[in-house]
Amino acid sequence: MRLPLSLPPPRSFDALCVGLNSIDLLAEVDGYPAANAKARLQGFSQRPGGQSATAAVALARMGLRTGYIGRVGHDDYGRQGLESLRVEGVDIADVVTVPDATSQFAVILVDRASGTRTVLWHRHAGLAMVPDDVPARAVAAARVLHVDCHETAAVTAAAEAARTAGTRTVIDVELVRPGMDRLLRAIDVIIAAEAFPAAYTGASSLGDALARLQAETGAALVCVTLGEEGSLARCGGREIRTPAFSVPVVDTTGAGDVFRAGFIAAWLHGGDAIEVEEALRWANAVAAMKCRGLGARTAIPTLADLHGFMAGRM
Repeated sequence: MRLPLSLPPPRSFDALCVGLNSIDLLAEVDGYPAANAKARLQGFSQRPGGQSATAAVALARMGLRTGYIGRVGHDDYGRQGLESLRVEGVDIADVVTVPDATSQFAVILVDRASGTRTVLWHRHAGLAMVPDDVPARAVAAARVLHVDCHETAAVTAAAEAARTAGTRTVIDVELVRPGMDRLLRAIDVIIAAEAFPAAYTGASSLGDALARLQAETGAALVCVTLGEEGSLARCGGREIRTPAFSVPVVDTTGAGDVFRAGFIAAWLHGGDAIEVEEALRWANAVAAMKCRGLGARTAIPTLADLHGFMAGRM
């Protein structure tokens, strides 16, 4: 089945990512610590992350011309975050640096036994984005706009500008927030966390929730990521279940971020001829490959790496 959407012709950028960036402080432990206890750290490192910024890096590594827009503070974390994007070839010309704000950071507990993680994050109020942070010219210069849901007002304006410009839209959505109805009605492809469709629609089963989500928003494709169970999508009136790839899991941080990037990369590389099933296979493969390394971005594959991985698992 093909996506019932046509991509615009080539533009200055293949993809523009708008939303969160972060510096992640990764604390590795052997088993999650009990309350009121002490546990020895098995490793500690500082690495760049953040939903949309990580998606931008993944898209760039897979050979796509990519831009990123968000806010950072005027501090070392902000400088490190921007440099991590620049060295990957991501355009950061429209990033806003806020003089009196600290950049977003997260403390992430990574259980080395299971590869699962718990995220404790901090975001300064001054990092809140406004619609003017995302110029309409930047949106119109991209074939696909990818947003996360944290900065609802700013990304709603960007998504509506995308509709005017013929730019296709993809969202990474986790939580029900104020203004979500208007935002989702401007999105072509919704890729959600597992709990979101039921929380948004009130449906009791995941299948019903996806159907209602699609009916209420008009999105061409709706999808949920299911971790080691892969993903479940709905398009063209039917469900599409895509299995995950089995890999040794080191850390799941960023897996959902790069799942979205894998889908967008498949769409842009495959064009209007891409089958939905194949795009979702790409997405699951990129997420699996990422999980083989520590941190959100360490093991994100290049396009050649991805093709090799998938060819060995036909």
